[in-house]
Amino acid sequence: MTTVSVIATVYNEGESLRRLLDSLAAQTRLPDEVVICDGGSRDNTVAILESYRERLPNLRVIVEPGANISRGRNVAIAAARGPILAATDAGVRLSPHWLAELVAPFEEDRSGRVKAVAGFFVPDAEGIFQTAMAATVLPLADEIDERTFLPSSRSVAFTKETWQRAGGYPEWLDYCEDLIFDFRVNAQCADCPTVFVWRPEAQVHFRPRTSLRSFWAQYYRYARGDGKADLWRKRHLIRYITYFVLIPALVGHALWGFFARPLGWLGLLAGVIAYCARPWRRLGRLGADLSPATWIAAAALVPLIRLVGDVAKMAGYPVGLRWRRQNRHRAEIHWQGRMSKE
Repeated sequence: MTTVSVIATVYNEGESLRRLLDSLAAQTRLPDEVVICDGGSRDNTVAILESYRERLPNLRVIVEPGANISRGRNVAIAAARGPILAATDAGVRLSPHWLAELVAPFEEDRSGRVKAVAGFFVPDAEGIFQTAMAATVLPLADEIDERTFLPSSRSVAFTKETWQRAGGYPEWLDYCEDLIFDFRVNAQCADCPTVFVWRPEAQVHFRPRTSLRSFWAQYYRYARGDGKADLWRKRHLIRYITYFVLIPALVGHALWGFFARPLGWLGLLAGVIAYCARPWRRLGRLGADLSPATWIAAAALVPLIRLVGDVAKMAGYPVGLRWRRQNRHRAEIHWQGRMSKE
């Protein structure tokens, strides 16, 4: 059987780390080793890791003060002994068959052509707000196009050789680092749309944000990372045009237009419906057990969550662009990948 190392990086995770460690110890296919890099936590994170040595006898803890997410992952991977690496994050809960499903394509392949496997993450929501948040920001598995899917490093596996050829995770980035890594992995195969084998059964359960404030901070940082990495130019441009040109025009027609006032209101209503239609459909599935009143309350939160996320992105993206302009001398930011501009 192939030797598999599970890697992760942590920082000030505290008690939330137990969800990951408990689910790792309960895997149907146990990892041959678990390598976790701590970025210099000031809480009890390292003590909690050490307390799991009996349940995870092959656990290795490396403390690297000041390490960001990319550096932490690279340190853990470099120290790992296995030729197959399975990456995940603190704060998630792994399905019992997560590791077995994630490494199955490597073990089933006799030709050595499988280089990377994309797992999936599903919401682990509690209450109205988290259910609405999950429906708004997290796609469902049947919405994924496996030919273009770029996996989160909450649930992904790859060979150590693939990691080396990709140059590791980009340590100059604090957010969106897994997307750049995905691009670099896919760049290793010029004749195929993706290197990643799609394995949606390899699931991690991810808990959405619990407040608008924490959600705003999360999406601000994501967008700042987009600006640093020069990602998704068109998407961000469309967002600015929508909020600073299209919506003001519709509001103007709705409030002050003489003949076009009804069209302005219809345009605004149609825009809200179109913008929230997919989250509302997801909510119909995620909230199947909710009462009608609770479902309506969750549905009412969707437009607010989308608005807060968009404002956070519009605030964070220019900050990232400014950082990029100020750091053009750093050769490592000029990574290759046409997909980054789309």
